[in-house]
Amino acid sequence: MRVQIVDNEQFDGSILPDGVSLVEFGAVWCPPCKTLLPILDEIAESYGEAVAVLQVDCDESPDLASRFGVMSMPTVVVFHNGEPVNKLIGLRPRSVYEQVIERYTAASAAG
Repeated sequence: MRVQIVDNEQFDGSILPDGVSLVEFGAVWCPPCKTLLPILDEIAESYGEAVAVLQVDCDESPDLASRFGVMSMPTVVVFHNGEPVNKLIGLRPRSVYEQVIERYTAASAAG
């Protein structure tokens, strides 16, 4: 799997109803967003179908950015079972994103 680029029309249908979805809110001109993209690609490859990794361009979909309170880029919103549960603002190491994924995939397995 690769990072899937979504807009207003595709967004809601792209969030996994069961499981974990990571949504990166950024822009093509944002240097930290460019640095984050290969990390997200690696995560998407590692987790395959188990985790949806999505990308929203804030310039193309400002309504989505507003809906999730995105004030700076990149912002990664983590969804668990279709609901936003965590927000990571700014560029973080890959391990941080993986820890969040593991927290919620473990919660799904336990529940």
